[in-house]
Amino acid sequence: MKPSDVLDAALEASLVLSFARPGFVLRRWAERWAPSAFDLRGRVFVLTGATSGIGRCTADMLVSRGATLEIVARDRTRAERVCAALRSAYPGAKVDFVVADTGDLDAMRQAAATLNARHASVSGVLHNAGALDDVRSTTPQGLEQTIASHVVGPFLLTALLLPSLRAGSGKVVFVSSGGMYSENLDVDALEMGPDGYDGVVAYARAKRAQVTLAQCLAEHVPDLEVHSLHPGWADTPGVARSLPRFRALLGPMLRTPEQAADTLVWLAASRALPDAPRGSFWHDRRPRPLHRLARTARSDTPDERRRLWAWALSRSGLPSEWPQDHFS
Repeated sequence: MKPSDVLDAALEASLVLSFARPGFVLRRWAERWAPSAFDLRGRVFVLTGATSGIGRCTADMLVSRGATLEIVARDRTRAERVCAALRSAYPGAKVDFVVADTGDLDAMRQAAATLNARHASVSGVLHNAGALDDVRSTTPQGLEQTIASHVVGPFLLTALLLPSLRAGSGKVVFVSSGGMYSENLDVDALEMGPDGYDGVVAYARAKRAQVTLAQCLAEHVPDLEVHSLHPGWADTPGVARSLPRFRALLGPMLRTPEQAADTLVWLAASRALPDAPRGSFWHDRRPRPLHRLARTARSDTPDERRRLWAWALSRSGLPSEWPQDHFS
């Protein structure tokens, strides 16, 4: 076992050190991560949640390496501002946007139609958008907002962009959260009702479903490269808004958004990745276990995975036989 493997195992055992800033700093030092010098000219990436935090840093890292970037954002003004900043920082940058809330399925369909018209091939769809909200709300289609914006909408957008992804030998990457480790895979509990709604629990359940659905996608669409990842605990506007006590407690132990974006960009841009099962869950450039608790592992049964797949198809309005003979 290499010294870097020993260090990595020790960090993983501590959890807090692994997820916080020391995990990134020590792994980068031990494994001698060089600055990512990817040449992304001619490659098109679709990125959600790009107007702040991890997504904003990801946008900068992709465009600085020559990528063509399509931002999916719900706020036109903020999207325009990010695009203008990127064009100013990188003259000649190819950046555009579509306005759509990832939880609004009609908006996802419109966004996909626009993106497919603009690009015959796509190198990556990076699902980074999401929020942790204390108050329950619903989408125009009547879905609970958290599960819709993190799971159903991204799933639908992936399906509708599948022809372009196939043409570009593209990847799909879901930005999940370590919070998913606390929740079982329970399809019946995914859409929390108004009674006793808990935003933290709704978020963690959505992230669990997100990671499992990424594996289901890898199984059902064998020519599509799919990943999910935990970016670590980062000091972002979303954390400041939704988890102020957590942010105050960890303070300088939190990662920077740039550090949190590292594995996302690395997964999206790398032509060849270390050997790992399709649909793996990553953290700091290594595949990680899907479960840390025996309880959650017991919930992750083949039957519950089949139920999750059927649920995602039904909620997104896709035919039950997708992807066979659809969008190809």
